[in-house]
Amino acid sequence: MAAHIAKGGEYLIAETVCTDIFTPEDFTDEQRSMADTTEQFVANEIMPNIDEIEHQNFALVVEKMKKCGELGLLMMDAPEEYGGLELDKASTMLVAEKISYAGSFSVSFSAHTGIGTLPLIYYGTTAQKEKYLGRIISGEWCAAYCLTEPGSGSDALGAQATAILSEDGKHYILNGTKQFITNGGFANLFTIFAKIDKEHFTAFLVEKDFPGLVVGPEEKKLGIKGSSTTQIILDNCKVPVENLLGEIGKGHKIAFNVLNVGRFKLGAAVTGAAKMALSVGIKYANERTQFKRRISSFGAIAEKIADLNVDIFASESLVYRLAGLLDRKLETIEKGGANYYDEYQKGIEEYASECGIAKVFCSEVLARTVDEVVQIHGGYGFVSDYPAERFYRDERINRIFEGTNEINRLLIPGMILRKAMKGELPLQAHAMKAFESLMTPSFEEIDEDQLFAREKALLNNLKTLFLILSGIGVQKYMDKIADEQEILIAAADMAIQIFALESAVLRAEKIYAASTARKQELLQAAVKVFAFTATEAVGTAAKKGAFYIEEGDNLTMVLSGIRRFAKYDATGLLAAKRALAKAACEEEKYLF
Repeated sequence: MAAHIAKGGEYLIAETVCTDIFTPEDFTDEQRSMADTTEQFVANEIMPNIDEIEHQNFALVVEKMKKCGELGLLMMDAPEEYGGLELDKASTMLVAEKISYAGSFSVSFSAHTGIGTLPLIYYGTTAQKEKYLGRIISGEWCAAYCLTEPGSGSDALGAQATAILSEDGKHYILNGTKQFITNGGFANLFTIFAKIDKEHFTAFLVEKDFPGLVVGPEEKKLGIKGSSTTQIILDNCKVPVENLLGEIGKGHKIAFNVLNVGRFKLGAAVTGAAKMALSVGIKYANERTQFKRRISSFGAIAEKIADLNVDIFASESLVYRLAGLLDRKLETIEKGGANYYDEYQKGIEEYASECGIAKVFCSEVLARTVDEVVQIHGGYGFVSDYPAERFYRDERINRIFEGTNEINRLLIPGMILRKAMKGELPLQAHAMKAFESLMTPSFEEIDEDQLFAREKALLNNLKTLFLILSGIGVQKYMDKIADEQEILIAAADMAIQIFALESAVLRAEKIYAASTARKQELLQAAVKVFAFTATEAVGTAAKKGAFYIEEGDNLTMVLSGIRRFAKYDATGLLAAKRALAKAACEEEKYLF
């Protein structure tokens, strides 16, 4: 029987069966082979040269990008008719995960293959693709994306760059400055956004050698030092009219749809970076001795190792579940149709909320991971002789680019509520049922013989809480809820944790029967630890939301519901953490 194609946000109102989700254990031999190729490339080509790359030898970066082209790593999303591989999202996310081991180089790679290439693939004309795409996917040319300006970051449509048609009608004359452009120092082709006649937000394909394009100096950055980040200055830059990308005034579609892809790929990349950092931290903890004992044997360090393994398990489960959702949806679109890429973008946009969740949750898992890896190293984590210092600096940008985590937190409930208001998601009906359950005692007993029954019951309760909080928020503020950012962020934190917990539980359930007895014990431990963590996070967010929205008797009633629904029996929590830490220290890497 064909797997159910879920709607975006549906996880909040429906129960998902484990056989309907994609997990890393489902990778094909071909996908694993591509992952191995990427890992070998990083090990053989990048890591021996990592110091030189960190010192901004961009000629070397360009050389390694060409090597990526030879290996087929730059053509994963490109159509077959233009020499590409046109792979599924699970494959491209797996490569993004593996390339992340390359530190700063992975930023150059990701900017090129993602935001640098996808606008051309999705919106380019046949002539534009024939002219540029072969050069981009071979590595002959490098690509960059120019949206941000000195005065417009999150407010992308507030851009001031202008485009005016020349008197002879053959060129657009672009003026303005683009800020923080990844690959700016060595890119050959730029996707640049500007307003035609100061009004119509539009994208253009601009070659580095077009008159009037000036590359600014390299930014002096906190981290990702081996990537190029510059201003791109447009000083009466002449762009042929045939290089207008997409439609006049429709640049926002390109900007926002491509960012959705960037967000879920970033989720995979930071998950890979977290795995790498954790393995370094565990190895150091096993080597370092204090008080005549390895520090990994101390509970204070062991708990960190256990918690990080669990966080990464949830991160990995979440991001590949999303890959499966995307691939299942995109498989329904007929290739070669006149509107193929329009439908393709709509398919990705269906899961815009989940893309935001992947970006926020996974980047914050990496943030916690690198912070704890520095802590495990102690003073040595603070010096550049050890990789923990670079991990810490490089991590920070991930919570800023591809839309800040604050912007993504606003988008997550915003997209869900918008679907509800358009009648695409029956959120209101389920919210009413949630209110009823708030005032009705439950006498349901958990069937402890069912695998992860306790956690599934918990998930139902947490979803009920989300529906209650979002329901009272909409009831009070109606369409003005979009202005109540603190409430939306609280709702986002609930939705994020619910999706992450459900992804972890479903993955554990799906792979449980085929796992060894030892692996089963670790899966049970991981689910218990993350269920405890997620419950605490949802409870805190729900209480914030309740105090923000309600007062008096209504507040008392909602707080009572939070105490009832955000409750999880984590008996055996310490034993679970110790089992995870022991296993991770024995294997000296991420466990799953």
